[in-house]
Amino acid sequence: MAKPAAAATGAAATSARPRRKERKNIIAGVAHVNASFNNTIVTITDAQGNTIAWSSSGQQGFKGSRKSTPFAAQMAAENAGRKAMDHRALQTIGIDVKSIRDVTPIPHNGCRPPKRRRV
Repeated sequence: MAKPAAAATGAAATSARPRRKERKNIIAGVAHVNASFNNTIVTITDAQGNTIAWSSSGQQGFKGSRKSTPFAAQMAAENAGRKAMDHRALQTIGIDVKSIRDVTPIPHNGCRPPKRRRV
């Protein structure tokens, strides 16, 4: 048996309301910068590692080899900071840098090289 149409539309009307963006009041955060040869991604997170805002140089409209320039990375960082400011994060983007740590993985003697070529 089918359910009455009035009951189905009443439930759908309450769940169709758009969700508002939740604003968080964050005092301190961490800016993660992933700089590869092709793109730069800046992610601002809170102390637990939850993402507040992110941006990349590709998102800023840079294409091709221009994405990997320092200027494109600067624009991405500024945009991520503006987005974080919408959440009242990081003392209204008066960012106070306490430390910078490089977490790039460094190979310790690396992989085994390929076999010698025999001609």
